[in-house]
Parts: sequence; C-alpha cells; structure tokens
Amino acid sequence: MAAPPLTLGRLVWTVARDVNRTVGGGLASMELLRRAYERAGWLTPAEHALLVAVSRLTPGTNILAYCTALGWLRYRGLGALLALLASSVPATVVVATLSAALVRVDEYPLVQTLLAVAMLVGSALILSTAWSLLRPFLLTSRRVWALALMAIGLALAVAGVTPVRVLLIAAVLGALTPVPVPGPARPETPP
Repeated sequence: MAAPPLTLGRLVWTVARDVNRTVGGGLASMELLRRAYERAGWLTPAEHALLVAVSRLTPGTNILAYCTALGWLRYRGLGALLALLASSVPATVVVATLSAALVRVDEYPLVQTLLAVAMLVGSALILSTAWSLLRPFLLTSRRVWALALMAIGLALAVAGVTPVRVLLIAAVLGALTPVPVPGPARPETPP
C-alpha cells in the first residue's frame, strides 16, 4: 500500500512532531524525520544526505536549517517558512512558559537551601579534583610550582576573577611549565 502524498499539512505536522519530541540535539530529530520520510517514500537517501550537508554548512542550529531545506525541497518558500516555524515555535513556547514559571522559583526557602547545598557540593568536588591534581607535585621537587599555582589560583579567586579567566591563566601557566618526559622503557633482562 502506497503512502499518502506529502501534503503541506503533513510536512508541517511531521516536522513539528519529530523535531519537538527529542531532547538534546538536532541529529536525533533529523534521524526521526529521515526514517519517517524514507519509509513513506517522501525522501530518498540522496536527498537526506543533501539536506544534512546543507544544514551543516549554515551557522546556527542545524535542525532548523535541515527543516527549512526540507520544506524548500518540497514546497519552496512557503514550505521552508512553515517547516521553520513548525520546528522552532513549539519549543520556543515551552521554553518561554518554563522560564516565566521558574523566574521566581529561587525565592522559595527550600529552593535556596537546595541551591546552597548544590554550590557546596560543586565546590567540594572542584577542590577535591584540584587537590588530586596538585598532590603528586607536592611530593616531588616540583612542589614550588604546585604551591605557586595554588597561591595564584587563590589570589585570582579572592580578586573576583571569573572562572573562565582563571582557566585561561591556568592553561597558559600549564603550557609554560616544563613537564618531564620519561625516557623509553628499558626491557628487563631475564635472570
């Protein structure tokens, strides 16, 4: 039994359905669309490959470019516009609604407590990771470097330097710090 033709309404519905039922990225949505469209005979593998290639060339969200190109492929300008709207408006409405609902959620004492606990746990994890990275250096001749890095990090934090800048400074210092390279392993001689 042949699939019904791809009408403009079906195009909009399938794009809205498949793009807005995934979380976390456009590749999953593209795959859902590919499966549905190829199964119905509305899209060939070559057309799908072309749409993926075009969507990867454009800046911004690839799934929006994919859907716009899909709409253009089948219904030109009107198809492109409606496919773009079908792929973006539902998620935009959900995000705007959640944002409006959550804008004052941090005023509740329970939420403030949970955020404070999360900050403490996050800080403890970061400090634990930093300690595990620096500890081996404290036990070697490189302890001066390790102590200097700790002092610089603490000074930057106290000065209010943003974490991104601290990471950039740490990367520069790490790049400038010579790292001993072990020589080739010597095979053991049998007794």
